[in-house]
Amino acid sequence: MLFRFIDSLNELVGRIISVVAVLFAAIIIYDVFMRYVMNEPTRWAFDVTKMLYGFYFVLLGGYALRHQAHVRVDLVTEVLAPKTRRIVEVLGYLIFFFPFAWVFMTRSYEFAMRSYTQGETTYGSVQLPVYPLKMAMAVAAALLMLQGISEVLKLIVDHREERPSGT
Repeated sequence: MLFRFIDSLNELVGRIISVVAVLFAAIIIYDVFMRYVMNEPTRWAFDVTKMLYGFYFVLLGGYALRHQAHVRVDLVTEVLAPKTRRIVEVLGYLIFFFPFAWVFMTRSYEFAMRSYTQGETTYGSVQLPVYPLKMAMAVAAALLMLQGISEVLKLIVDHREERPSGT
């Protein structure tokens, strides 16, 4: 089914992006070593780790939704019958989630394109292009939107075994 493909896509992206955490931790350790042991601070490490953390943070949204790791208010839905709970959750996606994800996706794409056309760079001593991180926001929003579609499909077909945890 479609939701299996979407779940697999966000699972793959999440596993790949999780490696970025190791990468930016290694760069920070390298920078600290160079700064305090070798007395030769790097000029690029702060900007690179900041951008890597941005990639890490935004691109894991769909993965987090796949694993039900986002903040939820279950106080109301927890006392409802399973069918009623699914209806309320679908309505929540339709009323709140999808409009947010659409605005996030379209605005971040416009934001990235503006950055690209202007040749925007960081302000540090090493001027890195900013548009890849801003484009990652648009990709993250698309992945989040897709995962929302998957979650709604699972709620509609009552496919509980596909939901990783929490529900």
